[in-house]
Amino acid sequence: MARDSERQDESATRRKFLLASGAAGVTALAGCSGSSSEDGGSGESSATSSGGESTEEAASGETETQSSSSSSPLTADGSSTVYPITSDGGSVWNSNPPADDEEYWGPGQYDIDTDKPLADYWAGLYGFEPGSEGQPPFFVNVGLSHSGTGVEKVMNGQVDIGDSSAPVEDELPERDSYEQFVDHVVGVDGQPIVVSKAIKDAGVTKLTGDQLRQIYKGEITNWNEVGGPDREIQALGRAEGSGTDTAFRANLYDDPEASMPGIDGRYGQNQQLQQAIANSDNAIGYIALAFVQPDGAVPPIALELEGTTYEYGKNLGAKGYPLSRDLHCYTWEGTSKKESAFLAMLLSEFGQTNFVEPNNYFKLPPERREEEMAKLAEQSN
Repeated sequence: MARDSERQDESATRRKFLLASGAAGVTALAGCSGSSSEDGGSGESSATSSGGESTEEAASGETETQSSSSSSPLTADGSSTVYPITSDGGSVWNSNPPADDEEYWGPGQYDIDTDKPLADYWAGLYGFEPGSEGQPPFFVNVGLSHSGTGVEKVMNGQVDIGDSSAPVEDELPERDSYEQFVDHVVGVDGQPIVVSKAIKDAGVTKLTGDQLRQIYKGEITNWNEVGGPDREIQALGRAEGSGTDTAFRANLYDDPEASMPGIDGRYGQNQQLQQAIANSDNAIGYIALAFVQPDGAVPPIALELEGTTYEYGKNLGAKGYPLSRDLHCYTWEGTSKKESAFLAMLLSEFGQTNFVEPNNYFKLPPERREEEMAKLAEQSN
């Protein structure tokens, strides 16, 4: 719907307020429950609450109607790649916008028939009573670390949802069984290759898969070897244990534990890697799609693989693009109704349009969303 400039200003202000108020709710919860950091020298931290339902509660079933006053927060932690999806979703959930708020909810736009506020509607499908005084039936608390931390925390019962941008089998290869993990795919990332703006401006607009492999193996060390300036290559990447790094090695080298001796620096979060590339005049990196700056300091370059050139904005979402990867929200030993309510929102057309697509990730096609919805708990009504 077209809006005039006054409406746009009003809309932008309201968006900032709602996201800020939702985030403030998350921060307050984190402050009350404490925080933990498990990432050593990676510089990452996570703020989570451990008040989710126990495995026994989920296994034995929940009452048809649940009291909001006794509901502890839903907690998530892990991948900085998946974080924009779950964090944005959590912020809007915590603000619990009314049904007539077309900017943030507007159920009539998404073939949803309800006059309930957002969180009341999705939680109500699973038997939760409405929140009081505009609050949600339960809050959502999303922490930020990386994929390895996320899957370990959900396994250890520290959080309800473990965000990961790589399969748990690659993050925890030492395990004998993964049957207790329930994999909920909420979106797809194209994982582009980016360089410093100075390098792209100097003429490096495409690499081949072999050239990229050689750069990270330390076999190509100067940009003039790939058509660029006479300048040393600074090969940067994500921290070991991050889903972005695991997926990159698995997809490029067919081995999630492949050695990359040519790497010059690793960063715990996509945001940190983005900043390092922006501050350099000779860097290359692999990063989540949400953190690309196509017209800014972190521009993507094309990648030619097996005769096909993949370009940002054109075909990075193609099935044949080897660096594409699913974005996961793992639960443990089934999926509780609390977890299902939040995940159902993310998987709906509403969630895909408002939390996946705006972060430059690819929405799941309808058939995949149906598959993922089938993994959720049975709705109460």
